Amino acid sequence: MAILEQINPFADLLKPFKKKVFMKISDYLDSQLVAFLDVSTRDEAIDALIDLLRERGKLEDPEGFRRAIFHREELVSTGIGMGVAIPHAKMKHFSDFFIVVGVLKKKGLDWNALDKVPVRLIFMIGGPEDKQTEYLQILSLLTGAIRDAELRKELLKAVSADEAVSLFSDFS
Repeated sequence: MAILEQINPFADLLKPFKKKVFMKISDYLDSQLVAFLDVSTRDEAIDALIDLLRERGKLEDPEGFRRAIFHREELVSTGIGMGVAIPHAKMKHFSDFFIVVGVLKKKGLDWNALDKVPVRLIFMIGGPEDKQTEYLQILSLLTGAIRDAELRKELLKAVSADEAVSLFSDFS
């Protein structure tokens, strides 16, 4: 291909058609970013996940990220139904995407979800503002995975962060 690139003035136009890299949701998960929560409100859950991100060194500006997450919640609830919420925010200083997972073992939280089902699984996404396509791919992969009722049930039964992350290994 290198020779073709030297003689083909359209080589740059062909780059998007080269071998595609397939994303997996597990590429964005890290067992250090999974928390089993014992909180009683949506706001406490969000704060606990942001604290975990801060402790793991993922946030330059924890308060700015918190404001962005709560601003998004004011626009419309991120409780998507099925006991799941996907709070998210994109900020210019992020270089990569991450997902922090919150699992509520006991009771669900009122999240003003579309189906009014209390939320027990939270997938908080953060990432760069300028990578909208990658963000939409992550969101699509995540929502595709969590539509699986068996996955949701197994996540609620998980006893460790490693187990929770491994449940996503079959989803692409």
